[in-house]
Amino acid sequence: MAKGKRTRAIEQTIDVTKTYTIPEAVKLVKSNAKAKFDESIEIAINLGVDPKYADQQVRSVVSLPAGTGKTIRVAVFAKDKKAEEALAAGADIVGAEDLFEKVSGGFMDFDRVIATPDMMGLVGRLGKVLGPRGLMPNPKVGTVTPNVAQAVKDAKGGAIEFKVEKAGIVHAGIGKASFSDADIERNVNAFLSAVVKARPSGAKGTFVRKISLSSTMGGGVTIDLAEAKG
Repeated sequence: MAKGKRTRAIEQTIDVTKTYTIPEAVKLVKSNAKAKFDESIEIAINLGVDPKYADQQVRSVVSLPAGTGKTIRVAVFAKDKKAEEALAAGADIVGAEDLFEKVSGGFMDFDRVIATPDMMGLVGRLGKVLGPRGLMPNPKVGTVTPNVAQAVKDAKGGAIEFKVEKAGIVHAGIGKASFSDADIERNVNAFLSAVVKARPSGAKGTFVRKISLSSTMGGGVTIDLAEAKG
């Protein structure tokens, strides 16, 4: 299939033999984000791990200082006072057995699921529904917690989860093309730092092997590995 004029024009601006500093990469990616909608800015990191081994799993959460640019819909499994706290903090839907029935029936109008520890016996039965979508609450990333109010505020304020995929890649949306260069740079640095901190005990040799920044419709720009501090 022949490449479009826009694709060829983008490719001509990116030197695939070169690695860029974060500010250079951000500027280049933003300059190529010319779609009629506000393109997402995405980061992909190739890691020196094999996720099939338990001691090489990479999973954590990071609060992006400039937010994600997206409206995150949060569902909370909680009862009584904790349910009230979640609602007061801005949760979009809160419930217990009633929410379980809704989700079991196909309701999926949310992007993040938070649960109090006493609700996990119930939520665990939704594993086949929530698990494949990456929505299952997990204490390691702060989505199983008695402090539901803070978890809701974090989710609404720019906290994102990340998890290594089978090919050893971690990727995430870390902003929008409409963000300022400085805000995207802050988010990139925060994400890189969180990934480096999440290095598992079984990782040997070089941990961060490649970093790429792109927009929804733009080409990937390779970031210098020296930028992954930690």
